[in-house]
Amino acid sequence: MAITLEQARTIIQAAERKAEEIGQPMNVAVVDEGGNLLAFERMANAWLGSIDIAQKKAWTSRAFDIETGDLGTNSQSGDQFFGIHASNGGKVMIFAGGVPLKKDGKVVGAVGVSGGLGKQDQAVAEAGAAAFEKL
Repeated sequence: MAITLEQARTIIQAAERKAEEIGQPMNVAVVDEGGNLLAFERMANAWLGSIDIAQKKAWTSRAFDIETGDLGTNSQSGDQFFGIHASNGGKVMIFAGGVPLKKDGKVVGAVGVSGGLGKQDQAVAEAGAAAFEKL
């Protein structure tokens, strides 16, 4: 099952509602099964530097089918994925805010969020992913 543009927009809307609820403007990216950018939105006053980060979080989450926060936990010095952030031309993001999107147990894309603290990015990404699960 491929994620449609309409579904990607629904994911972004849900993520933005959560960002508004917590009072933190965010950048939200949705990628398809191949890790290609499908939709992106920058909320008013969201950090410019986080545009790239949100897109890379989404890509990373899909490329490795893991939440980026979990990847980060396992990529600390001495852990199994140490150094992974330097792979793929430095495209790999290892902090919270990237969440795989699943249908029927299969990863079909991912959402990436950046613009706040890690916990905020993660909460907003999870809100987007939860909206996708309901579609």
